[in-house]
Amino acid sequence: MSRILEIAAYIFWLVVVLGGGGWLFIRSARASEEPRKIIFKWLVSVVLVTGEFFLARHIIKSIQPGDILANFVPALMLLASVVACGIALAGFWGKHIIGVIASPIASLYDGGRQEIEPKPFYSIAIARRKSGRPLEAIVAIREQLAKFPNDFEGVNLLAGIQAEDMKDLPSAEITFDHFCNSPAAPARQVAAAWTQMADWHLKIATDTDSARTSLEKIMARFPDSTFSLAAAQRIAHLDGTGQVMRAAQDRQAVFVPSGVENVGLLDSTEFLQPTETDPAQLAGVYVKHLEQHPLDTEVREKLAVIYARHYQRLDMATMELNQLVNEPNQPPKRVAQWLSLLANLQIKGGADFDTVRETLETIVQRFPGLPAAEIAQSRLTRLKLEFKGATETPDKKLGKYEQNIGLKYGRPRQP
Repeated sequence: MSRILEIAAYIFWLVVVLGGGGWLFIRSARASEEPRKIIFKWLVSVVLVTGEFFLARHIIKSIQPGDILANFVPALMLLASVVACGIALAGFWGKHIIGVIASPIASLYDGGRQEIEPKPFYSIAIARRKSGRPLEAIVAIREQLAKFPNDFEGVNLLAGIQAEDMKDLPSAEITFDHFCNSPAAPARQVAAAWTQMADWHLKIATDTDSARTSLEKIMARFPDSTFSLAAAQRIAHLDGTGQVMRAAQDRQAVFVPSGVENVGLLDSTEFLQPTETDPAQLAGVYVKHLEQHPLDTEVREKLAVIYARHYQRLDMATMELNQLVNEPNQPPKRVAQWLSLLANLQIKGGADFDTVRETLETIVQRFPGLPAAEIAQSRLTRLKLEFKGATETPDKKLGKYEQNIGLKYGRPRQP
């Protein structure tokens, strides 16, 4: 039985030694810049260790117990062979052992053996651009894009130089289109590229039509998405933005009327106060605007407020806000804001307690992770106090021509 245990132990240690040695052999060969030399060193080391093992075993067997003088020479030979083998192994592996010990400290300064991910560098191009050499900057960027053709940073930098420095909007648009038309281009980067192109059309050329075309590319590429909603919102306000930019470029003389003399002697100064825009007039403008741009959330929100506060038509305000809330792909934060606004209008507009509570509970249920849900939950606990503090607003009857003002541009789209 003892013989079997001895054989098993021998086999176990043989497997451990061979396995550990094989792992070290493969690891060192892969990590070395000269694997052939490492393989040669391993072969020589295995021969030395094996020879030393058998030599030491032979010497130990020749030692006679109890005879010190007779054993002196074999012991000296054993010591000399072990030292010689150790020196030889140290000569082979000393550099590598020192490297293993020192590598944790050295890696703090040189990064160690970790491979650096290749990436483009645009510092030269940026420096040339700042020094007023845009053509040389373009050449430097194209050299990097030849190695990394899908790098959005380089594409955006190249288009920026073409548009802003060279005033060459067609070339900038070609650069962006070439990147955006790639099936592998990320959606967020594509939307950012065409949005930037629209900004350049407005800022540099004051061309609202080209800006609209760039934004429409986003709507066509990503229908029913947050990107298309943002593009539609921009399109809805392009005309106003274009007018502001054209006015900034074509400044006209502004006539400033003379002020009122002796203001302190007047009985009343009410006529000097600026007149507010008629809410009814604003509502008509908003309705016509929504006929052309039904996805303009900003204008629809303003129209809902006018319906509730000026016309006292909470039902029509609710219809407009519900259309915003039920619009797909709207940001959760914006939906929560519209529901909170609806709750405010319901309290001011005379809705019952259960209706307002249902609106606030909708925020809590739909957006449990947003701060708006915590605010809505807090409002639910003090909702009765809000009702008690709400001021009564006298009802205002509308003429027949006003009753369906919010329905003139059609029924709201179903989600």
